[in-house]
Amino acid sequence: MTMPEWQPVCAYRDLEVERGATALVHGHAVAIFRTHEGNVHALGNYDPIARASVLARGIVGTRGEVPFVASPMHKHGFDLRSGECLDDRGVKVPVYAVRIVDGIVEVGPRECG
Repeated sequence: MTMPEWQPVCAYRDLEVERGATALVHGHAVAIFRTHEGNVHALGNYDPIARASVLARGIVGTRGEVPFVASPMHKHGFDLRSGECLDDRGVKVPVYAVRIVDGIVEVGPRECG
């Protein structure tokens, strides 16, 4: 049996602005963030530096024009768009496609990371 490419996870209105939420998507813990601008991003929830599943509990903000989440463990920032660690360019977390369909946030395939 094949899994659907897109998985509904929650209503867009239920996502708190600049706060994370966690969803199990195709067997992977995914951290979902809604920015102040209204954009939604999905990253793997596992922080490879802290070696803990904590990114959804991180602080969301911007560095210049880069939206990011700071891990609550060691405060390393991860770009919400690319998954790249802003403090250690050799570290990345997975990034997942996101779309909004009829007010529902859907997470799709892993894009990179």
